[in-house]
Amino acid sequence: MHELEDRIKYTFRTRSLLDQALTHRSFGTPNNERLEFLGDAVLNLVIGRYLFEQHRDLPEGELTRVRSVLVDQDGLTHISKDLDLGVHLKLGAGEEKTGGSNRPSILSDAVEALFGAIYLDSGFEAVERVIRHLYSSYIKSTDPSELSKDPKTKLQEFLQGMRVALPDYRVIDILGEAHDQEFVVSCRVARFDIVARGKGRSRRSAEQDAARLAYKLISEQEA
Repeated sequence: MHELEDRIKYTFRTRSLLDQALTHRSFGTPNNERLEFLGDAVLNLVIGRYLFEQHRDLPEGELTRVRSVLVDQDGLTHISKDLDLGVHLKLGAGEEKTGGSNRPSILSDAVEALFGAIYLDSGFEAVERVIRHLYSSYIKSTDPSELSKDPKTKLQEFLQGMRVALPDYRVIDILGEAHDQEFVVSCRVARFDIVARGKGRSRRSAEQDAARLAYKLISEQEA
């Protein structure tokens, strides 16, 4: 736990909050579901405030889209990987056997729960410092004008510009229990002989994930 605290640059005063933030419901109670709810709200406020201050030229609609990309499952999973959060999670035997410590939905929830725990432990200013620290390099490496376009739109506009057929999206699997489903979607771009797979809590988010990967693969081909 001390290693994790070093990485987030925050030391908990109430250790039980950190323990709860890292406990998945499959392990037992108390778990991190309620902290996840709180952390989600805090994260949206912190990132929203940052974008409001740093990008005064962006209208409300674009600010909303940029924020949604930064705080979505992919963004949170990116943060969790930097923290090596999976090794610290407490999971039930079933989740442990099926690779729950690497599952994006579980990792992203744990990051939000961590933010919720810090907020309860020390207040808004403390959690804002942690979030800005963890997101700093991620935000600096992004282009708001590109983030304001969702991946499906970005891929579609690119293909239309080349006058080639639009991608074909198909649901190829649905993982997990009914209350915690994860969709797996393929995105096929025939012109480039590419089939990309994406995952998400909904079909739409999985399609966006697949489109993001397909665009990346096409860009690498064209480079």
